[in-house]
Amino acid sequence: MLDLIAWLFSFFILLAVIALVLYQIMCFLDLETDYINPYELATKINNIMLPEMITQGGLCFLHLVTRHWIMFLFCLPYLSYNVHLYIHGRHVVYATEVFNELSSQKKQRIFKLCYLGFLLFFSIFWMIWSIVDED
Repeated sequence: MLDLIAWLFSFFILLAVIALVLYQIMCFLDLETDYINPYELATKINNIMLPEMITQGGLCFLHLVTRHWIMFLFCLPYLSYNVHLYIHGRHVVYATEVFNELSSQKKQRIFKLCYLGFLLFFSIFWMIWSIVDED
């Protein structure tokens, strides 16, 4: 039963990270269609980046504590990429450079979304597996 609760926590944390990444993609699409200006985009994205990184780190830590080793290893590249961005200061979007980096920033978030979809699939799989496996 505790394993199922851990998988449910994992599922909802993963949904939160996916929602944050989708919000960032929508902000970039709004910038492309001139619904928001670069300053607003930079403010919105920069306010969301740190919670996204902390939430994903919490997800990775949850898998480590609950001894879900495969999911921990699947989450580790995403976490290390976020740590690399944070250490080198590239997690921040600057309003003056946003149009130069728009394409790469969008591709980065879309790749994150695809990777999170991969993690969501495996999270649902292991959650169902733990339900079926209980006696």
